[in-house]
Amino acid sequence: MTFEEFVHSRGAALVRFARLLTGDEHRADDLVQEVLAKAFVQWRRVAAAQRPDVYVRRMLVNANSSWWRRRSSHEVTAAEPTLAGAPAAAEDIGTAFAARDELWQMVLALPVRQRAVLVLRYYEDLDDGAIAEILGCTTTTVRTTALRGLTTLRTRHRPAPSDLPRSAR
Repeated sequence: MTFEEFVHSRGAALVRFARLLTGDEHRADDLVQEVLAKAFVQWRRVAAAQRPDVYVRRMLVNANSSWWRRRSSHEVTAAEPTLAGAPAAAEDIGTAFAARDELWQMVLALPVRQRAVLVLRYYEDLDDGAIAEILGCTTTTVRTTALRGLTTLRTRHRPAPSDLPRSAR
C-alpha cells in the first residue's frame, strides 16, 4: 500500500480519531497533518508494519501526549463545567445536546491516557488487544485505565441529592 492510498482510505478516520482524542477540531487537523508528515518520511518502516493503521494511530496518541506535556500548550479555563442535574426531556434536543456536551467536557478533563483508552474503546470500537497494541501496553493496563476513567466520570457525574427525584432520595 502506498502512502497516498493509505491517506485516501484512512485519512478521514484518522481525523475523526484525532478530534475525539484532542477535543478540538483545529488541533486535531494540525495533529493529523503533523503525524502524516512524519509517517510520509518513514513510510517504508510504517508500511512494513503488519498493520500501518495501528502504527499511525499510535503515532497520533504519542504526538497528542507530547503536545500536552509542553507547558506552553496548556489552556486555563475560566470556569469548570457544572452538571445540570435535571433529566433531559425526550423531545428537547437542546437539553440533550447540552447534557452530551457536558459529559464530553468531563471526558476532555480526564488524563490523556484515560481519554485515549475510552475513545479507542467506545468511539473507535476497538477491543482491549488492539488498544494495547496502539498504546504499547498490556491488556490489563488497558482495562485498569478504562476502569479508572469510567470511575472518575461516574464520580463527577453524580447529581446532588437535591437534584434527585423524591423517590430516589
